[in-house]
Amino acid sequence: MPAPLPPDVEARLAHERNVWLCTLRPDGSPHLTPVWFVHADGVWWVGCEAGSVKARNVAADPRVSLALEGGDHPVVAEGAARLHHGDFPPAVVAAFADKYAGWDIRKPVTPDGARVLLEIPVRRWLLAGTAR
Repeated sequence: MPAPLPPDVEARLAHERNVWLCTLRPDGSPHLTPVWFVHADGVWWVGCEAGSVKARNVAADPRVSLALEGGDHPVVAEGAARLHHGDFPPAVVAAFADKYAGWDIRKPVTPDGARVLLEIPVRRWLLAGTAR
């Protein structure tokens, strides 16, 4: 388990709306996209459509990196993502609704867009030039 985070980092994780998620394509090249997220107890949660590039990439290779916006005070995490197909923890659903004004992470964005949830426990933090 990584060391506790500084209070300012915890505050950013609670309040910032976007994180950049980097997954790996089958050829090993990065796929980088901004996503909404919640963070709790050292775990990032990200919702996406089951057929999205990021979900397909994670299914093939779970290694990911995440970075909050704003390079003056970097907050970067590395981990291995796990896909949840329909088994969305109620506390995570509630956390997304609280953070994003009632948004239901389970509801499809497009008519045929089944939703998945990425669970990303942090293996390593990179904060302002230090690794934890």
